[in-house]
Amino acid sequence: MRAEVSVNNLEFAGARESDPAEARKLLDGAIEAYYEDIRRAVLAQGNGQSQATEVVHDLYIQLCRKPERVTRKNSLRAFLIRSALNLGIDRARRRTFEAKLFQALDDHAHSIPAQIFSADNRSELPKRIAVLQTAIFALPPQCRKIFVAYRIARMSKEQISHDLSVKPDTVDRNLRMAMMQCMQAMDTFEQEQARV
Repeated sequence: MRAEVSVNNLEFAGARESDPAEARKLLDGAIEAYYEDIRRAVLAQGNGQSQATEVVHDLYIQLCRKPERVTRKNSLRAFLIRSALNLGIDRARRRTFEAKLFQALDDHAHSIPAQIFSADNRSELPKRIAVLQTAIFALPPQCRKIFVAYRIARMSKEQISHDLSVKPDTVDRNLRMAMMQCMQAMDTFEQEQARV
């Protein structure tokens, strides 16, 4: 059950834009008072329980950076709900964009024909492996673990997310970063070989 809070404590009456401490106190009280209302609104938008909680927490973190944004609002509840809904929409768009981008990178990687090395070009194979190995070792530790689990161990993204206790978005983001770094390393290698 939501704690009843007096309107005087939450609405803009006491907060001045120039006083960050008062604005922060106002923000903290509003988030505490309207937390469940904000979550319900985000849930109604089609998000899951954990996503709704993440949206509200992300909203709080963003507003903590500039707490004066909550001052001079006629209704803090409406402002917070509207802001959370907008943040939820932005996150959904970003997830969709990242999924499309990652799929395009995956498709591109799969469309590259496997090179069959002639006897003359076999000497390049160890160099190529060394370039990829260097690129993979240069990845941040978590990114490297995710990439190796997905590409070498052939684990599913869901299994990686579960085993490493990270969000599925984190798995996708790290795989994309690793793929880009490997592709850039190979492009650089190819350009250097073309000059020789």
